[in-house]
Amino acid sequence: MVRKAGNRREEPMGLKLNAATGLMGAFVVLVGAAGWLMVQNTRPEARVPAAMAARPAPAPAKAAPPRPRDERFVIKRVLPIKGPIRYGEWHWDDKGVADGPLVVTVDLDARVLSVFRGGYEIGATAVLLGTSEKPTPLGVFPIKWKKAEHYSRTYDLAPMPFTQNLTEDGVAIHGTKVEKGYASHGCIGVPDDFARRLFGVTEIGDKVYITRGKRIGKGDSLIEG
Repeated sequence: MVRKAGNRREEPMGLKLNAATGLMGAFVVLVGAAGWLMVQNTRPEARVPAAMAARPAPAPAKAAPPRPRDERFVIKRVLPIKGPIRYGEWHWDDKGVADGPLVVTVDLDARVLSVFRGGYEIGATAVLLGTSEKPTPLGVFPIKWKKAEHYSRTYDLAPMPFTQNLTEDGVAIHGTKVEKGYASHGCIGVPDDFARRLFGVTEIGDKVYITRGKRIGKGDSLIEG
């Protein structure tokens, strides 16, 4: 039985429940969306690890300043010798040259020995050198000992006047007869008179630079390169 009361109309209960349920669902959706936005806005920003962060490029390394040259070993004068030096020929001129460090150079290709004092060439001569079987060594050799009157203990007491020893195995600068077609057993042979002059100006420890084909001239260093 359906009861009616005056003009009041009764609506089905199911409709009221459905409308309320829809509004409540919409409200829940809105609240959820707002909450999600709040979470997103409050989430900390992602940070790039320090190791992965862009780093400034390192500054280029500064080149080391060039080492100043020792002017005492820079060539300031060469003797005015015309043409190649012949065997047996030698030159010496130390007039007006002040004291300074002494350097002896030997060029195996040119077969020439030169003497420099404080960068000034004071002597030059043609030399005898070793053979392919007993070559004159390359390198820098301090004078180990000197003896004005010396005889070879290896080669039948051959005279080696004004010997200046360079190596443990007996290579030395000494006086000899310098002629074309002759050779030594590794030593550097110079004319006797030149050997006497050279012997008089060198000291133990002075260096002899033996090279092959090295070209040097005024302004070059005797001890570099």
